Amino acid sequence: MALWRALSIPVASPHGLILSFLLLLHSAVTTTVAIRVRTIIHDPSPVKLPVFREAPAFRNGDSCGSKKDDRIHIAMTLDENYLRGTMAAVLSMLQHSTCPENLSFHFLCAHSDVELVSSIESTFPYLNFKIYRFDSNRVRGKISKSIRQALDQPLNYARIYLADILPADVKRVLYLDSDLVVVDDIGKLWDVDMEDKVLAAPEYCHANFTVYFNDAFWSDPVLSNTFQGRNPCYFNTGVMVVDVDKWRKGGYTKKVEQWMAFQKKKRIYHLGSLPPFLLVLAGNIKPVDHRWNQHGLGGDNFEGKCRNLHPGPISLLHWSGKGKPWLRLDSRKPCVVDHLWAPYDLYRSSRHFLEE
Repeated sequence: MALWRALSIPVASPHGLILSFLLLLHSAVTTTVAIRVRTIIHDPSPVKLPVFREAPAFRNGDSCGSKKDDRIHIAMTLDENYLRGTMAAVLSMLQHSTCPENLSFHFLCAHSDVELVSSIESTFPYLNFKIYRFDSNRVRGKISKSIRQALDQPLNYARIYLADILPADVKRVLYLDSDLVVVDDIGKLWDVDMEDKVLAAPEYCHANFTVYFNDAFWSDPVLSNTFQGRNPCYFNTGVMVVDVDKWRKGGYTKKVEQWMAFQKKKRIYHLGSLPPFLLVLAGNIKPVDHRWNQHGLGGDNFEGKCRNLHPGPISLLHWSGKGKPWLRLDSRKPCVVDHLWAPYDLYRSSRHFLEE
């Protein structure tokens, strides 16, 4: 809420003029509400989906509750190109969870594809999940070109609209990227005390925060004052605990959209959906132990060269960056860290079948 108060200043000031412009621009943008679907209408996929082995059934321990409040809600995007990563991520969570039957998955996809749904059902017959259609048109006119094409996909921005898409009775959600595996009980991350914050995530205050915005941002005295009164630190939006109720009540979707609209008029950053999150929330989140996002294992956004693990304990491994473990393993040129992802790979290729 601190950023909203910082921006809510008299219109007569330069800060107020910018915000007024943002609000005026935002009001002219027509949006549509993402629709949660129960019946999936077939929309032929342009990509032939891989075939996966069926995962074993994972059952709750005796200490697990079975009430609605015991549910752990996990939101992920569902895309043909990252499906193999999603399957591995889901398996890793089920395998290490104390109460796997309490995990409730919310998958956001851009196309209503019955084949995607069938793939999940055949791989995880006991999985508790729902599919939601995210309307790409909602963000298509708001996306600015970034340094990597994969970051410009509309589905990459779906995390901004979780509060609009998820049912009203979902009060908290874990948002997780598809290029990660969890090697600890995900319930520990779910149970983080968020205090009065809308978002919790590992925070990296040793990182050079200035690199996430360009010279046009920092040289503008009005824009550079955005973080006044805050100690902004980098956080990765691929692993977040979100208080959905606070997000809705605080109008955070609109706040993020305002910065996206401003970026379309004056380029102030080079990455995709991360910078507007930082502009709204950096310096005002609940920090989580770094063990919950060992990120950057995919290397940088250009070459994706191999990287080593960061020192310290690990609960979650995240291949953020250009290099994805399944692609490097298939090319037979994997990084050392990719072998930590391989045990969760359910992909069944002809080569894998012969090796078994």
